[in-house]
Amino acid sequence: MLSRRTALLAALAAPAIARAQSPVVVRAAQYKAGDGLLLRLAGLADTPYRVEWSEFGSGNLMLEAANAGALDLAYGSEIPPTFGVVSGARVKLVAVIRGDVNEQTVLVPRDSPVQSIRDLKGKRVGFVRATTTHYYLSRMLNEVGMSLADVQLVNLTPADGAAAFRNGSLDAWAIYGYSVPIARQSGARVLRTAQGILSGNYPYFTRANIGDEPARAEAVRDLLDRISRALPYIQEHPAEYAAAQAAALNVPEATIRALLDNVSQPRSLAPVDDAAIASQQAVADEFARIGVIPRKVDVAPIWDRGFWRPGRAA
Repeated sequence: MLSRRTALLAALAAPAIARAQSPVVVRAAQYKAGDGLLLRLAGLADTPYRVEWSEFGSGNLMLEAANAGALDLAYGSEIPPTFGVVSGARVKLVAVIRGDVNEQTVLVPRDSPVQSIRDLKGKRVGFVRATTTHYYLSRMLNEVGMSLADVQLVNLTPADGAAAFRNGSLDAWAIYGYSVPIARQSGARVLRTAQGILSGNYPYFTRANIGDEPARAEAVRDLLDRISRALPYIQEHPAEYAAAQAAALNVPEATIRALLDNVSQPRSLAPVDDAAIASQQAVADEFARIGVIPRKVDVAPIWDRGFWRPGRAA
């Protein structure tokens, strides 16, 4: 008899029922076990247009593809669009995920003498350059009168950071996502979360010229509306969602549940507003201050307040 995990994976991998031959195609990006999985679980994947899902490992790669005209819808943190403003990327930010910030943390070994951010002075701190970790680590240090120059920064991918943290090569590790509960289950201690620094905003973006194709633009609006209606499934069916994600990601269900049970706010989708723009502007200003981007920029022009509203799609 198939286990629940195996049965879920098989069912979700099954091909969708053939649609009527719609000429409209939405090229959408997702992270592994992302929006496509959620829509199927929530019963909202039966769209009147075709969705071609592509998996990406980072928001900056999604932004590059959208800028090149190869994607119609994608999302990531506020960081990739900030670099996009500097480079003149042809994208528009059209909606905002309000998500968790408790998964964005600075970790230390269980028996570390480090008890506060101030104690990191002179220590080896792992992070991922030009990501949320770079931003919140800089802000945390600044709050206690220190800067990134006061620590020994070690730029590592999440996988390399995990290995370095395990073998004792790092005194602290600024990291996000599933790496956090995995490290905590092995004894890591949370020094501080990014609560109060990160907004939890993850913008959705489209290619800037999607309005030239009204039918495709309307399909993107509909897809955003479906995602908005699907998101409550995560809180309403955490066991089913965790099992499906665990099967797709080959990650223990307990790891998924550890994140779901510790969110700072339920995941939801919202239209563009002043607060969302101000949040990204704060990121851009900090990155300009510490030299990650070459100059101060105004992020407001990259946002489109009128593209999507809940319930607006056909």
